[in-house]
Amino acid sequence: MIELRHLQKTFGGKPALHDFSMEVRRGEIFGLLGHNGAGKSTTLGILLGQVFPDAGEAFVDGVSVQRDRGRALGRTGAIFEAPRFYDYLSGWKNLEIYTSYSARVPKEKIAEAVETVGLTARIRDKVGTYSQGMRQRLGLAQALLPENELVLLDEPTNGLDPEGIHEMRNLIQRLNRERGITVLFCSHLLVEVEQLCDHVVILNQGRKVFDGRWADLDSDQRQIRFEVDDWDKAAGLLQALPALTIMDRGLVSIEKTADTADLVARLVQGGIRVRAVEPQRRNLEEIYLSISHARTPPAQK
Repeated sequence: MIELRHLQKTFGGKPALHDFSMEVRRGEIFGLLGHNGAGKSTTLGILLGQVFPDAGEAFVDGVSVQRDRGRALGRTGAIFEAPRFYDYLSGWKNLEIYTSYSARVPKEKIAEAVETVGLTARIRDKVGTYSQGMRQRLGLAQALLPENELVLLDEPTNGLDPEGIHEMRNLIQRLNRERGITVLFCSHLLVEVEQLCDHVVILNQGRKVFDGRWADLDSDQRQIRFEVDDWDKAAGLLQALPALTIMDRGLVSIEKTADTADLVARLVQGGIRVRAVEPQRRNLEEIYLSISHARTPPAQK
């Protein structure tokens, strides 16, 4: 559905993308992950024909965005950066205006998109009265029209509360499951991409540092944080165990196949009171470091 070939882009002498290639299959939710400034928005801008690459080419469904933008993006919708609307007009009127720029859409199709994103009850109200979550849902309704097959989402959960993030996630999954819509989901939030996407590309400073399935990102080690009444004594009990490394006070690293219950049992049998056991999630920095370490050749002797 999407193919990027050797994209290069520089802004003011500062490289934003370095020889970036990527493929997204039809019907999948694909994650593009990276910190702010990693190159995600530049990639989406090139895909939407709003940013011109210095080199390389972007294709949607086999059609070049750079050579035939209208045909390439004919069935593509997007939330690119923050959705913007006319606050003094209703959500419905905004959708009528925006769809008139690309293709005339029957009222029943607009109503269907509005119902899909859960805005039917408020669609006739002025957008200025909408919450951030409602604006994001209105933006998604716009991205679905007219009957788009590909949706590009740039940080769609930004500014949402936990309930809004949960609703947006469920909505994206339902659109993919029920309509077969291909979704390119761009975010700097590891947990969001992990819960939505099976395949992911990670960008760091404009370079692709990972391209594959989440399973390929799994480390052989996982980290556990303990809250106990006597850490010094607990550390003495734990450090004798095989395949366990003490990382910091209260923090240990164990093999993925190890059973946390065995560690807790050892502590309790040793007279330690265990107040909390918390698995630690890896963050983007740790993933960057682990990938970089894996690719660093050993020093020559």
